[in-house]
Amino acid sequence: MLGWMLDALDVMLYSFALLSMQQEFGLTGAQAGTLTTVTLAAAAVGGTLAGVLADRFGRTRVLMGSILTYSIFTAMIATSHSYTELLIWRSLVGLGLGAEWSAGTVLVAETWPAEHRGKAIGLTQSGWALGYLAAAGLAAWILPAYGWRPLFLIGALPALLVLWIRKSVPEPSVWVQAERLPVAERFRQIFSPALRRYTLVAITMSSLVLFAYWGLFTWVPAYLATPVEKGGAGLSIVKSSAWIAPMQIGALLGYLLFGLLSDKFGRRPSFAMFLTGAAIVTILYGGAARSPQTLLLLGPLVGFFGHGYYSAFGAILSELYPSTVRATAQGFCYNGGRVLSAFAPAVIGALADQHGLGTALTLTAAFFLAGGWLVFALPETRGRELYTSLPSR
Repeated sequence: MLGWMLDALDVMLYSFALLSMQQEFGLTGAQAGTLTTVTLAAAAVGGTLAGVLADRFGRTRVLMGSILTYSIFTAMIATSHSYTELLIWRSLVGLGLGAEWSAGTVLVAETWPAEHRGKAIGLTQSGWALGYLAAAGLAAWILPAYGWRPLFLIGALPALLVLWIRKSVPEPSVWVQAERLPVAERFRQIFSPALRRYTLVAITMSSLVLFAYWGLFTWVPAYLATPVEKGGAGLSIVKSSAWIAPMQIGALLGYLLFGLLSDKFGRRPSFAMFLTGAAIVTILYGGAARSPQTLLLLGPLVGFFGHGYYSAFGAILSELYPSTVRATAQGFCYNGGRVLSAFAPAVIGALADQHGLGTALTLTAAFFLAGGWLVFALPETRGRELYTSLPSR
């Protein structure tokens, strides 16, 4: 939970600093979106690699390496003096950000019992909302007075968490007892007849949902702070940070409630319900709402539905694959989805240049809806005990 919270802090510092960085470097919307695109593309690489390494060397070791990576290179963004330097540091940050999810969710899934796994991963994911809130608070405090560079220096602080993880967090016993397979054999199993369909559906579902998520939430702070005549909400940085807070409180409740619902009613119906809700409120937020009061009222719903479903990925994927390939499969399927989602910030930025940010954000609703209902192509896994090896046919 702490790792995911600090992951969100480092990611969202960029979103809040986006307008300031655009002005200093003279960036177009497409260029600014591309900075997040390269981060997500690197995250796809880092997340896939982390899954492979976590099955070989352990979940906690890879988790520590991921936190060190994104912390150090977030701080290095503060030294940037060109667009090229920004691209380099954001790419390196992405490697660590992607790796954190692959190692962390498997660690939680393998530690908690089946009847509480959804709640446990929901609690873990709730750290994202706390990190987002922390980023909003820091941006409101630091940006107006000191500019964007000190904001990124704070991003080095998560590295201290590694000392506690090394001392206090053991490897899950299910991993300790599992057979260590060669990398090629692990990927052969992921695409074996028993698992191939799960893998292809999971990658497609992740692609659709993550495109929607990153297309929307990368640009929400900028949308709130962009003048009305350019398709935004016309709030100041300080006010937009205040409008973000209710949204992330809604997200926190969404993460926690989704875990409870998925353990009680199933992963699939809970996932589809949340993403249908996300599609509806996104259309209202980006297209129909313009007054600050309406945006403030809709914000918690955007946060609730737009974030809460996230823990389904960790629960479903961990329950579909055996311990011998679990981290490899989760890292590959989830981060395979980031390949498409990596283009979302740039696509939305380019559309915003032509049609305004509010209109561009409504595009993400279709991706939320399609990804949410694709989950029914996977089996229901609620209450399933984790298994250790590939089932025989």
